[in-house]
Amino acid sequence: MITTISKQETLRLSCTGYELREMLSASTRWLEKNAPAINALNVFPVPDGDTGTNMLLTMRSMMEEAAGVQEDNASVMAQALARGALMGARGNSGVILSQIFRGFAEGLDGTASFGPPEMAQAFERASVLAYKGIIRPKEGTMLTVIKDVAAVAKDNVGASAGVMEDLMETAVQEARRSVARTPELLDVLKEAGVVDAGGQGLCIIFEGILHYLRGEAESIELMEVESPSALQPAFIAARSIETETEAYGYCTTFIIKGQNLNADRVREELEPKGDSIVVVGDDTTVKIHIHTPQPGAILEFGTSYGSLHDIKIQNMDEQHEEFLQMRRAPVPAAEIAIVSVVCGGGLEDVFCSLGTSAIVPGGQTMNPSTEEIMRAIESVPSDKVIVLPNNKNVILTAQQAAAHSSKKVQVLPTEFIPQGVAALLAFNRERELENNLYEMDRAQKSVKSIEITRAVRKAKIGKTIVDEGQFIGLIDGKLKTANDDLWPAISSAVKAANVDEAEIITLYYGADIKEEEAENLGQALQSQFPSLPVEIVRGGQPHYHCIISVE
Repeated sequence: MITTISKQETLRLSCTGYELREMLSASTRWLEKNAPAINALNVFPVPDGDTGTNMLLTMRSMMEEAAGVQEDNASVMAQALARGALMGARGNSGVILSQIFRGFAEGLDGTASFGPPEMAQAFERASVLAYKGIIRPKEGTMLTVIKDVAAVAKDNVGASAGVMEDLMETAVQEARRSVARTPELLDVLKEAGVVDAGGQGLCIIFEGILHYLRGEAESIELMEVESPSALQPAFIAARSIETETEAYGYCTTFIIKGQNLNADRVREELEPKGDSIVVVGDDTTVKIHIHTPQPGAILEFGTSYGSLHDIKIQNMDEQHEEFLQMRRAPVPAAEIAIVSVVCGGGLEDVFCSLGTSAIVPGGQTMNPSTEEIMRAIESVPSDKVIVLPNNKNVILTAQQAAAHSSKKVQVLPTEFIPQGVAALLAFNRERELENNLYEMDRAQKSVKSIEITRAVRKAKIGKTIVDEGQFIGLIDGKLKTANDDLWPAISSAVKAANVDEAEIITLYYGADIKEEEAENLGQALQSQFPSLPVEIVRGGQPHYHCIISVE
């Protein structure tokens, strides 16, 4: 809920379930930008350089689970987020993070929306469960950070005056202070000259929430990543950890599914069998993380309780050596970076997952400026940049930005979102810039792009007569169909695209389309074109109800 007050300011006093999902979507994107820096901090409990990655994969699993929730209820959404975190938790940090979100969900139990008091309560419950999941909790880790944040949030509920942003800003400030203190609490961090990686990851997640509450979610990709104040140059940590001779064994994680499970009992029985033990879950699903020299014995133990799922066993000694090699060698920036102009949370996720380094928010009716594109170009750590405008009205602006940049910038003139996706799929980091441009251009030209939107006025274009408010279908920018209803407009547009030689149809549904409606549209397309696979992807784009790729 957003309440407008005097001075034309907008203060968020509470959040619904959908807003909770968007809030943590922003956190996931902010964590993705910071994951390499978090990996570089990783010296505890094992210096293997994967804490940021594990936390990010856990967050992504959480968001995938939440994407299917159709009820705008904070408690329901929080439960889905916690379930996704549990099922997708990776590594020690990911499992602890899943327990934090389980506690957060318990703190919001029964609430349709939440404000600062409920948020503080959720943090407190998250802290309690995080500690409970670990046999021998260590201070100076992400456990300390969530504990400190929970305490500050509880003490400052009144001072926030009911404004979510104020409470979260206080929480983030404390998270940063808590992370900076971690070397004083854990000797291995002090010796290596770094702060705790998991604690820094949790701080980044909280920062992402604050970005959302400030209305900065759309510009996260353009923000610069700042190093933690307590972080020393990477070579110091590398030099320190190279002297270690300890054998680390195997990082073993898996899920037990059964009936009447007891996480506390499982945790107690595992205590003498390994280190870094985290056991979390409920009476039907328990997630286990343990460092052990004998993973086979641990798996055999797990089968005594139920069926095993999602088993992952990693040789930590090999991971450690790979990490050392990475720290010894200079890490070059990506040879070629890609900047994409995209609007819509789902489409942003698609483009980032395919290798986009920076997103410039924009598109139809929201054309970015030359300066905005230039900032994105300058923000990426590469001297060679490819820009994907993804809208014909953005191409000239992108070319102007390229001309004024000191970097070697090439604009691939993609006019539609499906062309941008096809171009990214053809991108190969091992190829030279010119070769990449050639292959990406070939790929984007092989795609037909369909856009479904509403007509803003009555018009006659060629043989097609359009009434105001009708759904219209454009194929590669040219008006082809008009209909009073959405499905007939989609059906006739795809048919007009001549799909005889196509291999797949992908429908990106916009902000005005609910997931259930999108699934029904996908099933209808599959029935109409039974020989073609049909994919449904959340685009979240404004203005266009659907963007359809035929390739």
